[in-house]
Amino acid sequence: MIQFSDWGLVEYKAGWDKQEALFSSVIDRKLKSLSTTNYLILCEHPHVYTLGKSGDEQNLLINYIQLQAKNAQFVKTNRGGDITYHGPGQVVGYPIFDLANFGMGLKQYIFYIEEAIINTLNLYGIAGERLDGATGVWLDTEKPTCRKICAIGVRSSHFVTMHGFALNVNTQLEYFNFINPCGFVDKGVTSMEKELNAPINIDELKAILKDEIMKLFMEHQSH
Repeated sequence: MIQFSDWGLVEYKAGWDKQEALFSSVIDRKLKSLSTTNYLILCEHPHVYTLGKSGDEQNLLINYIQLQAKNAQFVKTNRGGDITYHGPGQVVGYPIFDLANFGMGLKQYIFYIEEAIINTLNLYGIAGERLDGATGVWLDTEKPTCRKICAIGVRSSHFVTMHGFALNVNTQLEYFNFINPCGFVDKGVTSMEKELNAPINIDELKAILKDEIMKLFMEHQSH
């Protein structure tokens, strides 16, 4: 079973704390050999830059004073990956899944998250792709205009996942100008709004995305 929640607009740190509580409770039950619930959370964050465990702070190109002037926060986090930006108009997904419930490992889990996002973009007429050697969802991977539309950064312990993905829907892309997103210096960033030249209905998008994730993972649920 996957329990769905929409947290709306939530401060990054508050969302992280709520995630950690769910993550710990799932691991706790798992270690006691009790059944575990899988949680799928979708939300948006106010402007924030987050740096993963392997990240390089030099990938943040503006200093703290400028950050405050831009009304953005900076948070060091415990997911994988380098630096990224979250903000209003970007749909962030936090699947807290016990992968044993789906009979899959981390690599397959990331593949399925990417697949659900690619399927969602397809419904909007955007051709999302995977890029060799990188996680996330990209457009035009064979061209110099290759650009990223969705970032993925995951933490897992005892095959339970947390953190997740960030899909640029109506994102203010200028905030990416102050970082080398995910450490890439030669790749651009885009949003659904930019690709389609029109803002997207976020609630509608969340409903579709939720269904695509549920559909893929429920098919693989262990009985």
